[in-house]
Amino acid sequence: MTAIAPALGLSLLGGDPDHTALIADGTRLDYAELRDRVTRRRDELGDVRRLVMIAASNAVEPIVTYLAALEGGHPVLLVSGDEDEASRAHRASLIARFDPDVIAHDGASGGTLDERRAGSHHEFHPDLAVLSSTSGSTGSPKLVRLSAENVRSNAAAIAEYLQVTPADRAATTLPLQYCYGLSVVNSHLLTGASLLLTERSVADEEFWTRARAHAVTSFAGVPYTFEMLEARGFDGGDLPSLRYLTQAGGRMTPDAVRRFAHLGRERGFELFVMYGQTEATARMAYLPPDLAMTHAGAIGRPIPGGAFRIDAVDGAESGELVYEGPNVMMGYAHGPEDFLLGPTVTELRTGDVARLRTDGLYEIVGRMNRFVKVFGLRLDLDHVERLLAEEGIEVRAASADERLLLFATSERAVARARERAAALTGVPARVIGAYAVTEFPRTSNGKRDYAALVRFAAAHDHSTAPVRPTAQAVVTAETVRDLYATLLGEPDAGIDDTFAGLGGDSLSYVELSLRLEDMVGTLPRDWPTRTPRELAASAPPPPSPVASTEPDAAPAGAAAASALRPWRRGLSWTRLETPVVLRAAAIFLIVATHADLFALKGGAHLLLAVAGYNLARFQLAPVAGTARLRRLGRSAVQLAVPAVLWIGAVTLVTGQYAPTTAALVNNFVPGDGRWNEQWQFWFLEAMLWSFAGAAALLAVRRVDRLERRAPFGFALVALAVALVARFAIAGPTAEHVERYAAPVVLWLVALGWLVARADTTARRILVSAVAVAATFGFFGEPWREAIVAGGILALVWVRAIPLPRLAVPLVVTVAGASLFVYLTHWQVYPPFEQSAPWLGTLLSFVVGVIAYRLYVSGGAGAAAGWAWLRRATAPLSRRLRRA
Repeated sequence: MTAIAPALGLSLLGGDPDHTALIADGTRLDYAELRDRVTRRRDELGDVRRLVMIAASNAVEPIVTYLAALEGGHPVLLVSGDEDEASRAHRASLIARFDPDVIAHDGASGGTLDERRAGSHHEFHPDLAVLSSTSGSTGSPKLVRLSAENVRSNAAAIAEYLQVTPADRAATTLPLQYCYGLSVVNSHLLTGASLLLTERSVADEEFWTRARAHAVTSFAGVPYTFEMLEARGFDGGDLPSLRYLTQAGGRMTPDAVRRFAHLGRERGFELFVMYGQTEATARMAYLPPDLAMTHAGAIGRPIPGGAFRIDAVDGAESGELVYEGPNVMMGYAHGPEDFLLGPTVTELRTGDVARLRTDGLYEIVGRMNRFVKVFGLRLDLDHVERLLAEEGIEVRAASADERLLLFATSERAVARARERAAALTGVPARVIGAYAVTEFPRTSNGKRDYAALVRFAAAHDHSTAPVRPTAQAVVTAETVRDLYATLLGEPDAGIDDTFAGLGGDSLSYVELSLRLEDMVGTLPRDWPTRTPRELAASAPPPPSPVASTEPDAAPAGAAAASALRPWRRGLSWTRLETPVVLRAAAIFLIVATHADLFALKGGAHLLLAVAGYNLARFQLAPVAGTARLRRLGRSAVQLAVPAVLWIGAVTLVTGQYAPTTAALVNNFVPGDGRWNEQWQFWFLEAMLWSFAGAAALLAVRRVDRLERRAPFGFALVALAVALVARFAIAGPTAEHVERYAAPVVLWLVALGWLVARADTTARRILVSAVAVAATFGFFGEPWREAIVAGGILALVWVRAIPLPRLAVPLVVTVAGASLFVYLTHWQVYPPFEQSAPWLGTLLSFVVGVIAYRLYVSGGAGAAAGWAWLRRATAPLSRRLRRA
């Protein structure tokens, strides 16, 4: 038996006896009842100090056991109580290494204590109260040793700067075993406030129902929590009682900080941005809410009782951030023998590089462990990122195998990043790897995930050949995950992510589905919503080796299938997503009709509906922040730039088009209402102004939040407004140029948007009826209307269309190049219109595909030119800013 630590549990309960302490499903405990239960559990644990491991959840029993153990002087080790494979493995490793005496579970009938021994095999320092896992641990697990004073002082400091009172009620949005989540519990119980215990995510509607019912005044979040809030359309109106939000667990972007701070000003709540580490019990700094709008990006000032200093070298402005305060840990425990140690540290070297700004606030600018040696040169990877940022190139820098790895969010930035990095660092370009990703990955707590980038680079380097495992290969979740990461440009793709969740689009769908079929066999219909873990589980097992006395015997099972001749494989069938097939079919109808090969109109109007469908699925996917606006802007640029370049070039050479046509603004120019060649690009104008209109609409935060909350209802209202505009301008039947004017055809884009949001059978039936009713009568040409309505009905009811594998490359190529085919065919088919319409049609596609390939391959050169222009004009820009 070792010395008893100072009792802590009951001293953390600062509320009046009859005031509510905990609210859970079917349970409400006041402080008197909670004290009684803690006292009883303390007696169950006994007087001999033992190591108590708690399989934690946001429920009453784990909190009771936690407080009872503290009150009895028993060191507490909090771990996840989840039953997933990773959590079980982590618990098992901690049990094996640290040998707890008691393991507490939250059973269905109440808390249960698994007493592994009556006494303890361990000896403990009198001050030891809590043992906590740290996110920085790698290899063998280590624990942070916290004293009773660490826990109490940090809870008091947090409660002081948050001004927590008994009137406050926090929802437990973070796990109890996470130091940030535990600090919420400690600070609220210490001040007599109350807690709503819940395991539900902020993405779950039931969370908000309960939070409103119990008048929650605050909740805590990591950066990902705030991304989910924005994806949901959070505007504060969900929770009228909300007083403040807290954010920690990783750096949130300054733009996101400003957005939530601004929303808080509008809605009457505050945002506290905080900085901490497990080694400091929880918190070390906070940014006062009144500074969040103007000082986003800073970690703020030390918490009450704490102090910072910066250990700079050679007079540098920045250096390692060092923290001192009563919440600094006693030290680490690498094994049970360390439980008896007293404090081994008096200050915390955070490992973060920081600077003290002129406004008196601290700012993190990098990490100490970001120094590497590449080609014999010592590099500061954060400095590399800053140097390239000064050149207008945003990258993430990492290192592996004596190589410098650079990651940018566009293909156009990759070549420039390698070139400039070589020039700025002296590292030869041949040892610099540069990779394009769609977004920079972050860990679950919002920190930059450089490990995911290194994995992505490794997967990318090994994926130059098609992924076609042999019959003996084992398909794992990691194999499928690596395929997702490479083809979607998502290095942080995990084994529990999905194609839809990673922002896949209609064309990446095609390549990925074909590669997955080669890997796992026939894909289930809903594979875009299945995870790599699930897809790997559905793959057929590798066959057992089959002995044969025949030297030329064919392999058995899957091996026989893989040995089929290529021509037989090409005759097999596969399925392509309906929008891709419709896109290819529609552009064929357009060109063939214009070239007089046949007369089947309606393809362009059908393409507008397909564009609206893809707009809703991809550009308007429920992602956080302004990502949707960026996607809309990117789509508008991808359409407008090649269109303006081509039409402008034709105008300069032939004088065929007016400047308004080249600028895609004919819709804003008065005309006589008759068709002429200036209207040849009406379809592109309609798409462009649809993207611009959607961006302008959703740039209004309240509108954006409304669309996120009720996507089907919003799309239905948008269609109704567009139909009203159509009938007001054109009447029941559009004639002449009216049927091509953007305000008149906008309803087709809105209808495609609505189709994508129709997620139930009842909604699909409604959309189908609306599609038929709105389409028939629009042209006064039944066949044309049938083509448009039929294509839209296929969008509604047919997810994928069967095609021979041999036809897939052709269909995919035509669909991908459809914009360039449409742009160029007006100049290609006319010479052949009378004599050989089939040749005019064929050449239109050949020229369009070639133009598409040339434009894509010229992207890197354009990026380099843009970077040169930015550098050349930088001095002038700086002078103008100073002026």
